[in-house]
Amino acid sequence: MRQRGFTLLEMLVATLIMGVAVVGLLSNLSTSLSNAARLTDYDRAALLAKRKMDELLLDPHLPRMAVLEGKFDPAVAGGVEAGWKAHISPFESPPEASPGITILDRVELEVWWQSGASRKSFQIEAYRPFVIPQPVAGGGA
Repeated sequence: MRQRGFTLLEMLVATLIMGVAVVGLLSNLSTSLSNAARLTDYDRAALLAKRKMDELLLDPHLPRMAVLEGKFDPAVAGGVEAGWKAHISPFESPPEASPGITILDRVELEVWWQSGASRKSFQIEAYRPFVIPQPVAGGGA
């Protein structure tokens, strides 16, 4: 009579195959989790950049040809250190622009955040109209 069941060698081979499969699955899971975290960081940064760009586009009193910068509240930035740097410069104007003429300003914004030991960032830009102001008349006697 022949006994039914698996031999010790068959059990060792099956265990080895399962071990390789589990290691592969765990590796894929780890990669997926790190990709999800990276995408979450970029998504949060994109939302922060959109909000800051809207503020910059709507404020007509910002200085031109100067670098503006600041930091985001960690509660808004997902608990990480994050900040921004902006530069507003003339983009397009007629050759002899005079007061009262509307020209285009370029608003360049860089948003950065700490991701572990490295600093990540990306840049966006937008355009806004700017009316060249009338000169202020000099004070009299």
